[in-house]
Amino acid sequence: MKTNIIDKNWQSLAEKALSGEHLTLQEGLAVLEADDDEVLSIMNAAFMVRRHFYGKKVKLNMIINAKSGLCPEDCGYCSQSIVSTAPVSKYTLLDKETLLAGAREAMARKAGTYCIVAAGKGPTDKELNQVVDAVKEIRETMPLKICACLGILKEDQAERLAEAGVHRYNHNLNTSKANYPSITTTHTYDQRVETVEKVKIHGMSPCSGVIIGMGETHQEIVEMAFALRELDVDSIPINFLNAIPGTPLEHAGRTPSIKALKVLALFRLVCPSKEIRVAGGREVNLRTLQPMSLYAANSLFVGDYLTTVGQEVSADHQIIEDLGFEIELNAL
Repeated sequence: MKTNIIDKNWQSLAEKALSGEHLTLQEGLAVLEADDDEVLSIMNAAFMVRRHFYGKKVKLNMIINAKSGLCPEDCGYCSQSIVSTAPVSKYTLLDKETLLAGAREAMARKAGTYCIVAAGKGPTDKELNQVVDAVKEIRETMPLKICACLGILKEDQAERLAEAGVHRYNHNLNTSKANYPSITTTHTYDQRVETVEKVKIHGMSPCSGVIIGMGETHQEIVEMAFALRELDVDSIPINFLNAIPGTPLEHAGRTPSIKALKVLALFRLVCPSKEIRVAGGREVNLRTLQPMSLYAANSLFVGDYLTTVGQEVSADHQIIEDLGFEIELNAL
């Protein structure tokens, strides 16, 4: 049986979010389990909140896969993990010049934030030195904001990244606490939460999100949104599983496009003032409904992801223009 708000007044949820009240578990489930015919009304409610906090501006982010295919973790969704047989490139951390070239490409794509991502449990001191060196030069020579995603951090590592000028640190929760052991066994959900808290202590903007489509229930999706609200992260990337052959989750089905829209609306209503970023897997899961995602989300990645290909940057720019929205430059 579907869970529904009796009067189906989705606008009331928007008004509740704008007044600072928290959605309940029942209301969150109502969004996810509403009849598909309700999706336009749900997206309208999400847009009321999005427009209040962000107007019609869209923040663009670009990822560089700074280290590939050498991860000792066993994350079931990742083509770079030790348990994956996917044919991905394998290389150690990119040198400074390559990281700088990536930053220049981010600017060419009109991205305001450049994301340096390296798969692994956490950075070695040598890797951290390389990232710090590159970040300092980027900060001195380019009007970009920098996000780092290097795994679990030690106290001194978080401090050094902040001192170097890293604006934001990403460490996704990925799934619910209950579902976590079925996705990864080489680290825990609590370790991820601890890293996000450590980032906040050292003055970097916390970024943490989820991957939808890994066997979680609707209630667990709502619980993920509540957990990120409780963590008070600034940015929430919403990824939709792109099942890669050779990974343990290769046979997982795609998230239906309309359900993906409901998920984005849910996170906007639960975390109204936060940056909601439609992230990895959007091309595969949202497909032709990608433009609609920006009525809830106010941010997206442009270009390729870590080991999967994104759509042409010009297509993303065109979507934003056709919606009558505007790219927000140099903003986290």
